[in-house]
Amino acid sequence: MKAAPDNIAVLGAGSWGTAFAKIVADANPAIPIRLWGRREEVVQDINAAHRNQAYLPGIGLPGNISASTDVAEVLAGAALVIIAVPAQSLRPQLAGWRELIAPDAVVVSLMKGLELGTDSRMSQVIAQELTIPAERIAVVSGPNLAMEIAREEPTASVIACSDEEIASWVASLCTAAYFRPYTNTDVVGVEIGGIVKNVIALAVGICEGKEMGDNTKASVITRGLAETTRLALALGGDAETMAGLAGLGDLVATCSSPLSRNHTAGRLLGQGLSLDEVNAKMTQTAEGIKSGRAVYDLARKLGVDMPISAAVVAVLAGKLHVDELGPRLLARELKSEGELGL
Repeated sequence: MKAAPDNIAVLGAGSWGTAFAKIVADANPAIPIRLWGRREEVVQDINAAHRNQAYLPGIGLPGNISASTDVAEVLAGAALVIIAVPAQSLRPQLAGWRELIAPDAVVVSLMKGLELGTDSRMSQVIAQELTIPAERIAVVSGPNLAMEIAREEPTASVIACSDEEIASWVASLCTAAYFRPYTNTDVVGVEIGGIVKNVIALAVGICEGKEMGDNTKASVITRGLAETTRLALALGGDAETMAGLAGLGDLVATCSSPLSRNHTAGRLLGQGLSLDEVNAKMTQTAEGIKSGRAVYDLARKLGVDMPISAAVVAVLAGKLHVDELGPRLLARELKSEGELGL
């Protein structure tokens, strides 16, 4: 296994980037963890008070975390680079970071989105922009609500990489008393699970905003898992992954928790707010709003039937009113449920 790095870089000082910096800092108290943030006030808060009140209020951060707005300073000599920025901003940001990342660094994506226009997963964007092989790119996904992890509530997750040894190395560096990573080589399945669940969570949130009951929400979650599985399989992912933490686990957490941004955005839409009003009210990115169209476009390109995702995208595009969403959510021909109703 690779040796422990001299320092670790985390790019993105939002809630998930900061929470993950805390994980690796707690797991490696002797290793400096450098956190890049674009907002000076957030960086100053982390350095002066060991907190990030803007994104993780009330959470103390380990002393081996430091922050900077200078990305070159953060990336200098980092053998492990962890990225947690909004999915749609990743490619242009990587273009500016390319020359600063060590040529042999392992890059880890915490992002759960598809790029609009290209329908690319974040690991694909990283490979394209940094021109590094897939075996040096890992992804993290699972039922990982940032605030719960920051509170050190026991959580499991998945580290996926096509190189099992690299996946194990990354996992060894982010195993804390409260955070247990499992490894997987199914990068496609792990990423698709993390992407589509955001769209399904919007649907469940809308149902909640419309005061629909648990039967409806459970039905949407279950059929949403079937949609996610169909898309993952079409892209070469494994059905087994969809039954695990990065599939079912992440879907349940994101669709059920008030801490979920996508669930919250959906609930606000269901309560009658416009998309502009929802975006103005949200302080952090709800990736399902941004990636929903890319998910739908990719499904159409592959001939994959995803009626729940299609209905959500229609609502986001203003082509379907939230009052009309209910009948569309389970709109498939009558058939045997079979294996997940695929």
